[in-house]
Amino acid sequence: MSNYERNAAAPFGGVARAGTAEYDVGLRAYMLGIYNYMTLALAVSALVALGVFKLSVTGDAAGAAARIGANMYLTGFGYALFVSPLKWLVMLAPLGFVFFLSFRFERMSQSALLGTFLAFAATMGLSLGTIFMVYTTASVVQVLFITAAAFGALSLYGYTTKRSLSAMGAFLVMGLFGLIIASLVNLFVQSSAMQFGISVLGVLIFAGLTAWDTQKLKEQYDYVAGSGELMAKSSIMGALTLYLDFINMFQFLLALFGNRNN
Repeated sequence: MSNYERNAAAPFGGVARAGTAEYDVGLRAYMLGIYNYMTLALAVSALVALGVFKLSVTGDAAGAAARIGANMYLTGFGYALFVSPLKWLVMLAPLGFVFFLSFRFERMSQSALLGTFLAFAATMGLSLGTIFMVYTTASVVQVLFITAAAFGALSLYGYTTKRSLSAMGAFLVMGLFGLIIASLVNLFVQSSAMQFGISVLGVLIFAGLTAWDTQKLKEQYDYVAGSGELMAKSSIMGALTLYLDFINMFQFLLALFGNRNN
């Protein structure tokens, strides 16, 4: 399930800038913390998605609870998650986590915030388990590496560029709302041509958002520098923002280049 909701940490109280050398060291540590939390969340999602897929499919046609496609059979566990009404909870739960984190993070401790973030990543993994049912494992891995390379380059650009990306960011946010509306419309229209266009726009929008969000997170360091707790909580929320950029870009790229199971 594509999760478009993105929300970086809200501004904290400003903290005076330290000396240049000390500032640069602190900034690097802050950004490294963001990437580490994001990588951890992606690993949790990937492991859960793979585990869910293994538990959801079976080669025993006689004992299967349901069949999807031409030659894939679901276990009772898979039927409950992806066919029964429980599927709506699996689809919507990640969005609920994002809203909860966005509105409650300032009142939560660092440990509670991290635990909730990892619970969100695990829940996201439940819904991502379906990609292995739709696409071949080889193409999933291939697109994952493509996404990682593109994300790394775009994030590096956002971190190093001296150009302000704020104007581009405002345009991308408007494009994101249009993307959401088009995706909702296509749920009813079911147009393959429209889905292709949505996927292309989705890749472009989240590519741009990756660079813009990285720049915003870098600039946000000025507001949290000097406070260990604020830096830790801001790092987790920054990781959530970049995680969502990565996951959405991955899913749109997979829709464009993934090879489907027969």
